[in-house]
Amino acid sequence: MRRPPPLPPPSNAPAAGAATVDDAPRAPADETTTDAATAPADAAETRATNGAAAPVIPITAPVGIRRPEGADPAAEPASDAPVSLRDVWRAARARRRALRAEVRRFTVRQRRRRIVWIGVGAALVVLVLATLGAAYSPLFAVRDIRVVGAEQLDAAEVEQALGDQLGTPLPLVDESAVKAALVGFPLVESYSLEARPPHELVVRIVERTPIGSVDTAAGYSLVDAAGVVLATSASPAAGVPVLSITGGTDSDAFDAAGQVMRSLPDEIAVQVTGVSASTPDDVTLTLGGTNTLVVWGSAQDSALKAVVLQRAMASRPPADVFSYDVSSPSAIVIR
Repeated sequence: MRRPPPLPPPSNAPAAGAATVDDAPRAPADETTTDAATAPADAAETRATNGAAAPVIPITAPVGIRRPEGADPAAEPASDAPVSLRDVWRAARARRRALRAEVRRFTVRQRRRRIVWIGVGAALVVLVLATLGAAYSPLFAVRDIRVVGAEQLDAAEVEQALGDQLGTPLPLVDESAVKAALVGFPLVESYSLEARPPHELVVRIVERTPIGSVDTAAGYSLVDAAGVVLATSASPAAGVPVLSITGGTDSDAFDAAGQVMRSLPDEIAVQVTGVSASTPDDVTLTLGGTNTLVVWGSAQDSALKAVVLQRAMASRPPADVFSYDVSSPSAIVIR
């Protein structure tokens, strides 16, 4: 808006014979401006009336604030117009929109981080569901069963006994059914299952190690160190000693004899043809061919006794010895 020009300063005294503003004819009350076209006529009429020449001071409109060029007076709102409820509602809505825009502007990083975490979580859930769906589907069904660790057992017979697991998804293999099938094989001491996608099931078997044959009413029973009967035959099994244990397989003497047999090195165990024990503290071994006795005593320090016996047999072979007494490994007695 431009500043209006300053008013001309008024003269200090009127000129002689000149008419003052008060002597000038008044404009009608309803007229605020004098048209430039009628100004000469009015001036002439004034001179004719007064009979003297006087300067004519035209009356112009009051000087005020100028309206910008091109502005429409009707477009300016009235200052005293009433405010409606709709206008209040629109202003409140605009304010809320502005506040929401400010909140979005200042929380854009937090929203982006939230979107990233939501995306990662959704991807992880989809991956887990897809994996589970594929694992429990026929795509990962058992088509091949492989038995590992069978030496005395026939692996083909074990695989045939587990044939009911074929076609079962690997995660749904029934371990209780596998255990029930392996119970029929006494030589199985323990086992473990290993799934190898997409279609292979591996059964790892640990076989029982027989320590000797026990003379029973049914014949000679091949037993391991836990007293489990592995087989029964009319004559003693070849390659294992005959056990003469007071109290049978359920006695403490049998447990001691089993620990002693399991601690022997293979080169000494193959020479043992007989094991006798009446108590847990008097285990005695018989070496075949020469019938040399090995007085072992208790099963305590069996590993150390086995090392001492191995050295003694190397220095003095059983053919020249009646007995090895290793019941006290720090003071071995050879006869």
